[in-house]
Amino acid sequence: DVQLVESGGGSVQAGGSLTLSCTTSGFASTTTYCLAWFRQSPGKGREPLASIYSATGRTYYPGYRRGRFTIFRAGAKVDLLMSSLKPEDTATYYCATHSTRVGGVCEYLMHTASTDYERWGQGTQVTVS
Repeated sequence: DVQLVESGGGSVQAGGSLTLSCTTSGFASTTTYCLAWFRQSPGKGREPLASIYSATGRTYYPGYRRGRFTIFRAGAKVDLLMSSLKPEDTATYYCATHSTRVGGVCEYLMHTASTDYERWGQGTQVTVS
């Protein structure tokens, strides 16, 4: 079975940085997919932050701007580097995958803020104070 496991969450002071990791397992070697990071605060919907296409490593960000969040591959993981953190960044952070053979789908999903991803991790909490 495919599994996604987030790690790296915790408490951090405003202005600091934090790197989250998403470890995937169970994918067939021929499967290609978009892997995206989302966050969700209480009472709000899931907000996309960044995505990466597994076949090429190309990255996508909302509004075509990287901002304070950077997604990158780190060996078998996909990390999300968060910089200059603010209290409003407090949320549960999730990674998710959408299987596709077309990298343009990752761009479409990111720029339409879609949550149409088949698999989700359990989330990791980030608290900024």
